[in-house]
Amino acid sequence: MEFILFMMIGFATSFVGTLAGGGGLIGMPVLLLTGVPIHQAIAAAKFSNTVSSFSSFFVLLREGKIGWKQTLLLIPISLFGGITGGWLASSISETTMTVIAILLLTFALSLHLFRKQPEQKQRPAVFPKKLYPILYGISVYDGMFGPGQASLLMYAYLRTGMEYLSAIAFTRFQTFVSCFGAFVTYLYTGHVNWHIAPFLAIGSLIGAQISVRVAQKLKNSHLRAILNAITALLIVQLMWHIIQ
Repeated sequence: MEFILFMMIGFATSFVGTLAGGGGLIGMPVLLLTGVPIHQAIAAAKFSNTVSSFSSFFVLLREGKIGWKQTLLLIPISLFGGITGGWLASSISETTMTVIAILLLTFALSLHLFRKQPEQKQRPAVFPKKLYPILYGISVYDGMFGPGQASLLMYAYLRTGMEYLSAIAFTRFQTFVSCFGAFVTYLYTGHVNWHIAPFLAIGSLIGAQISVRVAQKLKNSHLRAILNAITALLIVQLMWHIIQ
């Protein structure tokens, strides 16, 4: 019956993660509580995120919320970022990465709450060059650890004036590429547990499909409120993880 549990974990993680990021708030702690070793848990999460993020991205691509021209520019940034993070995972402690995540998420949430938001653009424009190092850095972090990665991407894209659904689409595409790159490194190092990863991926796929359709029915103000709430909860959860 364990496969049902892993499917439920995948569903909840992907549903929350697609809407606002922070799916790691649910998935990673639960996987660790079930006794899954940390590297196997991360590897399974990368595999399931690869599947679910592409499925939700493809839905928004078909509906015109994103175009191939902009996504192609993200492939090398996300892929090499994910691979770099995957190789660095064994050299940086989990505590260090958790502290980094707290600082980055707090900074992003503060910008979103206390600085004037740029006017939204109906369709994504060419990304400013200063955004590329930020996207690469987030992809590296995603390959190493990951919790809060999607939230950070959402904030980065929203700061360019992008509408929320387009930000979700770009976030899911970049998550797909960086998770694929990271997963390859975990596969090479033998950390993938095939008794867990496929069932986690099935649940994630279902959660992503439902979540992206829910997002299309919500107002931008509601989606932004969800993003801020999930980010705040994620910061609290990561701080609690350090204290324990």
